[in-house]
Amino acid sequence: MHNGPSVTGLAKRISGGRDCELESERAGEEMSRERTKRGVLPPPQQHIEKMEKLVNDGNCYEAQQMYKSFSVRYAAAQRYSEALDILEAGALIQLNHGQVTCGSELANLFVETLVKGRLSFNEEILGRLRKIYEAFPKIPVPQHLDDDDDMQKLSEALVAAKIRVEGCSSFLKAAIKWSMEFGACRGGCPELHDMLAEYIYSESPELDMAKVSAHFVRGSNPAKFATVLMNFMGKCYPGEDDVAIARAVLMYLSMGNLHDANYIMDELRKQSRAKNLEFPISDLIQFIVYLLRTLERDALPLFRILRQKYKSSIDRESLFDELLDDIAEKFYGVQRRSGLQGVFGDFFKMMGGDAALQL
Repeated sequence: MHNGPSVTGLAKRISGGRDCELESERAGEEMSRERTKRGVLPPPQQHIEKMEKLVNDGNCYEAQQMYKSFSVRYAAAQRYSEALDILEAGALIQLNHGQVTCGSELANLFVETLVKGRLSFNEEILGRLRKIYEAFPKIPVPQHLDDDDDMQKLSEALVAAKIRVEGCSSFLKAAIKWSMEFGACRGGCPELHDMLAEYIYSESPELDMAKVSAHFVRGSNPAKFATVLMNFMGKCYPGEDDVAIARAVLMYLSMGNLHDANYIMDELRKQSRAKNLEFPISDLIQFIVYLLRTLERDALPLFRILRQKYKSSIDRESLFDELLDDIAEKFYGVQRRSGLQGVFGDFFKMMGGDAALQL
C-alpha cells in the first residue's frame, strides 16, 4: 500500500521552497542595487551640459539645485569620479559667472566627496583643486572715494570681498584637511597653504597677517612670502612692520625650519636695498637677529638670556611667547611649561579655529 508524504516531509518541502524564494528575492535586490550603481545613471556629461545652459541663461539657482541633486545620486551609487565631474563643472561655471556663494558651496561639496569616497591625495586631484581656486574672483576694493555714491559702492564691495574670502577659505581649509588625512604631508599639502595665504592677503577687506603668515610657513614658497611681507611693510601702520617680520621668522622656527627663517630675513633685506627702503630697526628685530645666530649652536643658556633681556619686545604680541616655547622644544628639547601642544603641534586644531591663530 502506497502512503502519501508525511506531514514532516511536506513541512520540509514548504520550508525549502520558501528558502529558495527568499534567496531569489535577495539576489534580485542585489542586482537592483547593482543596476542603480552602474546601469541606471547615465554618463554625467548630458547633465553637465544641461546645467551649464541653465547658468548661461541666468537660471543659476535652478542649476545649483540640480548640480547638488545629481552629484548626490552618483555619490550614493559610489560613482565618485562622476560626482566629482559634476561638482567641479558646477563650481567653475558658477564662479566664472560671479556666483561666489553657489560656486563655493559646490567647491566644498567637491572636497566632501573626496572624503566620502576616501580618495587619496594625488597630483591630478590637486590640479582640479587648483583650477577651482583660480576661478574664485579677485576684485580690488575701490579707491579714491569722494561722494556718497562712492561710499555706497565701497560698502557693497567690502561685503562682496568678505563673501569671497569666506567662501574660498572654507573650500581651501577643507581641502587642506582632506590632504592631511589622505596622503599629503602631515601638515597638509604645501601648495594648498600657499593658495590660501595668497587669497587671504590679496582679497581680505580686513587683513590679518597672522593668518597669512601661518599658511605661508606651511607652504612651499618662501620667496612669495617674502614678497608679500615686503608689500605689507610698504603700506602698514608704523610699528607693524617689525612685528610682521618677527612673526614670520618665529613661525618658521617653531616648526624647526631654520633655513627658511634665515631666508626670509636675508630676502627682505635684499628687497629693501633694491627698493631703496630702510629695513626696520628695533629691539624686536635685534632679538630676532641674535636668536637666529643662537639657534645655530647648542646654546640653551643664551637662548634663555635673550628671552629675558628682550621680554618687553617679545610681549608686543602674545603669540610670540608661545612660539618661543615651541622653539625651545624643537631646538633644545625643553618641555613646554604648560605641557600642552604648541601652536603648530596639532594643526587640526588650528584649522578648526585654534584660540591662538583662529585660522
